[in-house]
Amino acid sequence: MFRWLSGSGGSPGWPATLGPLRTKAGTVTLRPVKVRDGKTWSELRIRNQNSLLPWEPTGVGSWADRHQPASWPPLFAVLKSEAKRGTILPFVIELDDQYVGQLTVGNIQRGAVRSAWIGYWVDNAHAGQGIATAAVALGVDHCFGPVGLHRLDATVQPANEASQKVLKNIGFRQEGLLVRYMDVNKRWRDHMLFALTAEEVVGSAAEALVRSGRASFR
Repeated sequence: MFRWLSGSGGSPGWPATLGPLRTKAGTVTLRPVKVRDGKTWSELRIRNQNSLLPWEPTGVGSWADRHQPASWPPLFAVLKSEAKRGTILPFVIELDDQYVGQLTVGNIQRGAVRSAWIGYWVDNAHAGQGIATAAVALGVDHCFGPVGLHRLDATVQPANEASQKVLKNIGFRQEGLLVRYMDVNKRWRDHMLFALTAEEVVGSAAEALVRSGRASFR
C-alpha cells in the first residue's frame, strides 16, 4: 500500500509526499515543489515547448524567456505562499526519483463547496506510459482523503485526447463544454469540463488502477 508522508504546520494535507505507485515506466511519486527545482524545471519546460504550448494559458513574453531558471524562484515563492494559505497544492511528479513533470491542485475552496481543479503535465519523453494517470490517481486520493475535498474539476481542450484519456482512466466524467473558456496560445479556446466527486471513487483511485492492471503497489 502507498503512503502519505505529511509535514506539520501547514494546511490540511500539506506538505505531503504521495505514493509510490509502480507503472510500466517505473515508480511514480508526488512531492512538494522545491526552490532547487529551478534548473530541472527550466530544462523540461523548454524542451517540451512544442508539446505543452498548445494546451497552456497564454503568457507574457516568449516561452524561453518565461521558463529560464531565473523565473523559477519568484514562481516558487508564490506557490509556497499559496500552499501555506491552503489555496493550492503544487507537486512535482517523480519517476524513479527523477523530476518528470508537475501536478497542481488549485483554487481550493472550503465550506459548503469543498472543491478544486486539478492539472498536470509530463515530459514528452515519458508520454503514454501511465505516469500521468498514476500521478492523478495519487492526487485524487489525497484530495478526497487528507485534504478533505468533495469535488475535483479538470478542463481539457477537445483536441487533447491524451489528457482526456488520463482523466477517464481515473473515472472523471464529462459534464459539458465551456465555450471560449480560456486564452490559450493567443486564442480563446473551448474546453471540455470533466469532474469527479468523492462518492464516485470506490476504495481509492490508486486501488482502481491496480485492479485494472495499470499499476501496482511497491
